[in-house]
Amino acid sequence: MSELTLTAIRLGLLALLWAFIFSIVSVLRGDLYGTHVVSKSSDRRGAPAAPARPAKPVRRGPTRLAIIEGPMRGGSLPLTENGVLIGRNPECTLVLSDDFASGRHARIYSGGDSWMIDDLGSTNGTFVGGERIGQGMPLSEGSRVRIGQTVLEVRK
Repeated sequence: MSELTLTAIRLGLLALLWAFIFSIVSVLRGDLYGTHVVSKSSDRRGAPAAPARPAKPVRRGPTRLAIIEGPMRGGSLPLTENGVLIGRNPECTLVLSDDFASGRHARIYSGGDSWMIDDLGSTNGTFVGGERIGQGMPLSEGSRVRIGQTVLEVRK
C-alpha cells in the first residue's frame, strides 16, 4: 500500500475514535444532568405565549392524584379535564422516576361521570386494587393505582 493510503486509513480511524468518544461523553452527560426539557411557554419566534387558562374542575368527585408509595412518595398532582399521562418520558404530565414504568405507561382521563384509566401497552402492567387492567377501568375516590413500585391514590 502506498503511504497516502495508509495515512488516509489512519486519519479515518482516528476520526471514528473521536466520534465514539464524543458519543460516550454525550450519553454520560445526559445521565448525569438529566434530559433537556423544552419550555412550552413561548412560541417559535421566542415571544411569550398567552397565559394558559386555569383548568376547571370537571366534577365534584376526586380532584387530585397523590403518590403514596415509591421513589416520589409525598407528591401529588391535580386531575384536570385534559387528563393525566403517566410514564417516564419528559412529555408526560406525571414523570415517574421508576425503573419499572414504561415511557408512556398509563393515562387517566375524564369518562363522563367518573375518571377512567387506560394502560398504554406497558411492559409491567398497571394495577388498580391489585387487579391488572387494560382499557377503560373506572376510578373512584380512594382507588389505588400501582405502576411498578409507585402507588398512586385518587383523592378529593
